Amino acid sequence: MAAGTFTNQNKVRPGVYINFKSEPQVGKTLGERGITSIPLILSWGEPNKIITIEAGEDVFTKLGYPIKDSKLLLINEALKRARKLLLYRLNVGTKATATVGNLTVSAKWGGVRGNDITIVIQENIDDETKFDVSTLVDGAEIDKQTVSDIDGLTANDWVIFSGTGTLIETAGAPLVNGSDGTVTNQAYVDYLAAVEIFDFNTIALPSTDDTLKATFTAFAKRLRDDEGKKIQVVLENYPAADYEGVISVKNGVVLSNGTTLTAAQATAWVASATAGAQVNESLTYQAYEDAVDVAPRYTNAQIVAALQAGEFLFTANDNQALVEQDINTLTSFTVDKGKQLAKNRVIRVLDGINNDFVRIFSKFYIGKVSNNADGRNLLKSECINYMNTLQGIDAIQNFDAQSDITVQAGNDVDAVYIEAYAWPVDSIEKIYVLVRIK
Repeated sequence: MAAGTFTNQNKVRPGVYINFKSEPQVGKTLGERGITSIPLILSWGEPNKIITIEAGEDVFTKLGYPIKDSKLLLINEALKRARKLLLYRLNVGTKATATVGNLTVSAKWGGVRGNDITIVIQENIDDETKFDVSTLVDGAEIDKQTVSDIDGLTANDWVIFSGTGTLIETAGAPLVNGSDGTVTNQAYVDYLAAVEIFDFNTIALPSTDDTLKATFTAFAKRLRDDEGKKIQVVLENYPAADYEGVISVKNGVVLSNGTTLTAAQATAWVASATAGAQVNESLTYQAYEDAVDVAPRYTNAQIVAALQAGEFLFTANDNQALVEQDINTLTSFTVDKGKQLAKNRVIRVLDGINNDFVRIFSKFYIGKVSNNADGRNLLKSECINYMNTLQGIDAIQNFDAQSDITVQAGNDVDAVYIEAYAWPVDSIEKIYVLVRIK
């Protein structure tokens, strides 16, 4: 039987889902968060395509390795907090191959993982006219076929067979000459075009290339400002973005097994944690799972300067790596963009309002409800219910249904004009205490 906790009442499997909280549950009108995306150079898997990975999924066939393998390090980091990963393999690579007589065997995908595949052909013990053809990965059999000749073989998840005629026995024919290949910046541009049509909350760019950082920043600005799709991108050491849609990671962490992640690699976790954080949650002082230190460490003065520059960084505390402050790169504040927009919890609230209004209005109102007093009152009631839900989970405060939502006819016969006021709630981050001595 399925079990666990829930954010929205949208579970698929029958089961019992229980939350233990003092505050009200998140209402059904709130969109679910937790989707992140990352482009990577990999040693196995379908290239140039978005591959969906669910948290907890067995990725061995899709990606060629167990999730804890070092080859999938950043995928593992990206799934520590996200419920879904939109993965994109940047490189095509070269397929490993082997030839046994008239039989040619090619790895299904390019990459060095193909070099770990071996084909074993033996005479079948029950029928001397047939052969057992086994596909082994790292010495473990993952497929076995009993056939009379080459024509009877069918492709599996790991190899493709070609050729005609009689099979020849072999104790083991390893596939060779598989390579990962290289990628250019164009591959990242192709990734952005591919991922744009999907729904997601964040993107991680595990690269130090400033040209790519600028490209990803421009992508975030276009989606957020021109198309109303409120996402955030996570880059390493790029406070120059000065934009609420960009998070700049300054340093990395040290995992408990001694692996040191650079700031570029830590973008995977930051994007995951940001995507997985709810609209009423801050990442400030939250611990990076399985991290025991930060790399590099900074002095108090350096930390203060980094925060003032709009940099997201980790600090060491009691054998943990903690998020110092959940901020983005916005530092040039204006009347329209105040200081509060530098806080990612606030951005999650505002982005949630945007994305949820788009979703709710598109699904239930546009083209379906009359633009008259009754229709607009129905729309206003929907807005009030939504804002009350946000207030009920401490995402916003001081909402007044009488004065903070107005819905009126627009300039055209099919237009509606809405004004809404929202006061996002941030987390307590600074506590000042005066102790008077008597």
